[in-house]
Amino acid sequence: MHNKEINICLVGFGNAAQEFCRMLITKRLEVKESRGYDIKVTAIAGRSKGGIINARGIDLTKVLRDVENSGRFDSTAEDTVTMETLQIIRNCNANLLIELSSLSIHDGEPAITHIETAFDGGMHVITGNKGPIAFKYQKLRDNSKEKGLQFLYETTVMDGTPIFNFVKYALPGCKVLSFKGILNSTTNFVLEQMESGNSYEDAIKEAKRRGFAEADPTLDIDGWDAAAKTAALLNVLMDTNINPTEIDRKGISHITLEDIEKAKVENCKIKLICEGYIEDNKVKGRVHPVYINYKDTFSNIDATSSILAITTDLMGEVQIIEKNPEIQQTAYGIYSDLLTLIKTL
Repeated sequence: MHNKEINICLVGFGNAAQEFCRMLITKRLEVKESRGYDIKVTAIAGRSKGGIINARGIDLTKVLRDVENSGRFDSTAEDTVTMETLQIIRNCNANLLIELSSLSIHDGEPAITHIETAFDGGMHVITGNKGPIAFKYQKLRDNSKEKGLQFLYETTVMDGTPIFNFVKYALPGCKVLSFKGILNSTTNFVLEQMESGNSYEDAIKEAKRRGFAEADPTLDIDGWDAAAKTAALLNVLMDTNINPTEIDRKGISHITLEDIEKAKVENCKIKLICEGYIEDNKVKGRVHPVYINYKDTFSNIDATSSILAITTDLMGEVQIIEKNPEIQQTAYGIYSDLLTLIKTL
């Protein structure tokens, strides 16, 4: 990178991207003074909000205000463009792509193509989209290494909680043998509501009201989001090549209040568990509802909290808990990857 500048092309401008921009506004001067890099967003490709390219740096305060007021970028601004996302990536002259588009659970596209295009253009990549890690991690990793570029993805599982960095930097010499986690906020919240006596339908409505669930919560309820996270963890931590469709998956739509009461009789709660393990010398993944005893740490993971237990050959089991994250924690994962990138330059 020249002149110690990082020029960002931001793909996707949803809640996480907007919060990251707020964080960057607050932290930009600090990063410049402490790390010696001037961070600018020079391009944004928003699926429904429009596109912007400005080599001098986009006025993020104005962009955030425009989106808040009208739901899209100012079409009369001189730096507004009508290009498609791939055109913006190819023409923006940025040196870092931050991929925050929506997850496609079936194939990880178009995020994978966005990342490949960025690598072809000599750009480092940070992704908060778990699709590329769940579907094509090894190829993207190898591509970045061949080109001498960084490929970072901490935000893809458990928001800003340092899962991948923890294993990479804090567990040197350890081999991950298996993992188990509660990784989907919506299903955890719904099951907790049902434990309190609310019906499945009312629990879904409450999750939507609080913003935990999408208008169509199928990806969460049927276990697809959890399967994508399981695949991502398997691909990175256990060096395999698996995708969400290959995960043994069962969601929670069949769980009834009667099931919840049966679990209580046995001093248990029902939790949607993600697992990665080796069986018959083959790495496998599973997502399924499980009875968890009240004495187990996993039973106390409430509301939108998450937990991941990682079992290694040398360190045994290590557990990491994220307590009721907000959108700021997701944005922090992106910001932490940005700081990690700076360390390597």
